[in-house]
Amino acid sequence: MSVEAADFGRVAVLMGGESAERAVSLNSGGAVLAGLQRQGVDAHGIDAGRDVLQQLQQGGFERVFIALHGRGGEDGVIQGALETIGLPYTGSGVAASAIAMDKHRSKLLWRALALPTPEFVMIVGERGLETAAALGFPLMIKPVHEGSSIGMTRVDDATALQAAWREAARYDVEVMAERWITGSEYTVAVVGEEVLPLIRLETPRSFYDYAAKYQAESTRYHCPAGLSEEQEASLRQLSMKAFQAVGASGWGRVDLLLDQEGRPWLIEVNTVPGMTDHSLVPMAAKARGMGFDQLVWRILELTLQPALVRETGLERV
Repeated sequence: MSVEAADFGRVAVLMGGESAERAVSLNSGGAVLAGLQRQGVDAHGIDAGRDVLQQLQQGGFERVFIALHGRGGEDGVIQGALETIGLPYTGSGVAASAIAMDKHRSKLLWRALALPTPEFVMIVGERGLETAAALGFPLMIKPVHEGSSIGMTRVDDATALQAAWREAARYDVEVMAERWITGSEYTVAVVGEEVLPLIRLETPRSFYDYAAKYQAESTRYHCPAGLSEEQEASLRQLSMKAFQAVGASGWGRVDLLLDQEGRPWLIEVNTVPGMTDHSLVPMAAKARGMGFDQLVWRILELTLQPALVRETGLERV
């Protein structure tokens, strides 16, 4: 049965918020809002402040498109709040959002399931720096609960390690040191049950950091990614396993690396990726033949499916 714009009812597009990714979220939310409105959806943008639930209830909204990045929007907090007031929403549920946002616990889960992810340790205080250094240089130092590469630094020696740890600790009390993988960076978008074409990221910077994502003109995106059909199929399968392992659903993005021997290494799952018309998920959708407006419609359309308990697959009573 075809879906009409009126079937969605009044839709709130949540954006902004209070995380370190607020600016990116406002851009994503604005693009999503415009894409829905172009198709006749009764969509309205809401800058998600502390009164967001009151705004949603007073505004008579019937479902929510979450375009909030980072803490409060991508970590299960807003998802749990929406559950309490009974509003359907896009993307992953409470537990999956929380796990995916937590790089440490995502990696523990993947490791338990024998999925490949770079070796890592947690840096607990200055004494943890010696443990991190024992992994061998270079290392990637990162806050556990941030996105958009915020607070991340590559370090090549012990001298740079302490400064990188302090920088990451500005954003999070939990900081991780991860073994550096020399190779190519890829991202894999998932929409519904479909894995979209891979994108290979190329930057002259040391890694795909915040500047490479949002500011640099030198970043290159390759889709097709230049892999053989067999390689691409294998990475799509691995990415879906990683996505499902954390309990993610609806849509999202898996980031991974291929080392110089061609071995894959999972880095993280993004449950609310960037959604401007030049972001990675729309780019992969375009390669699949799906325009931006069609993409945001599809993501919202998934909220019309019979409600499931996302973390268990059981029907709600």
